[in-house]
Amino acid sequence: MNYTRFLLKASQWARRPPSESRVKLVIGVILLCLILVGIERFVGLPDWMSVNKVNGLR
Repeated sequence: MNYTRFLLKASQWARRPPSESRVKLVIGVILLCLILVGIERFVGLPDWMSVNKVNGLR
């Protein structure tokens, strides 16, 4: 990872932070992803979403 590039981006972000609506959008997308992961973990996937295993292959 290029730390110089990261530090330059971080300094730009500190000078001009994102708008409140952009922050809410990003938090909303992250929450949606976490909800989907939780549903998949505790409820499981439906049969139509699982991959069929082929005999002889792992």
